[in-house]
Amino acid sequence: MMSNAAERLAALDSLPAADLCALATDTLESLVVAINQETTLLRAGRAREAGELTAEKTRLAQDYMGFARSVQRQAARLRAEAPAQVDNLLARHDKLATQMAENLRVIATARTVTEDLLTDVARSISAKANPKTYGATGQLSGHPPQVASGVSLNRAL
Repeated sequence: MMSNAAERLAALDSLPAADLCALATDTLESLVVAINQETTLLRAGRAREAGELTAEKTRLAQDYMGFARSVQRQAARLRAEAPAQVDNLLARHDKLATQMAENLRVIATARTVTEDLLTDVARSISAKANPKTYGATGQLSGHPPQVASGVSLNRAL
């Protein structure tokens, strides 16, 4: 008796060549749309809205990887039965790689900006706690400056 996963793989691998290529291409196109939406939102500074796309993007990526693995397993058959669809899928897959690289650059930039903002806020908070008066020696009196140990946000406001 086959497991559910093995049954799904067998069903996927037994699809007609054109159908398998069409499913992979459609999923790839949907993934590209989700990646482009995320990239656009992040560039606009709308990280919260971009974060809402994560679940859908993850699902599409997992689905596409399943189709891509099936295409790899069935490459010889697909090449023989649907060469044009395979070429189209490969061309779109190459474009996906470029779009993913751009998406990752934008995500890395957003992460760096966020980390820099949090660091600046922590420094600003700790600077307010530093003494502002001079002692008899001409040095700032009180305790040496300390970095803020944490930041708390009230999101209810």
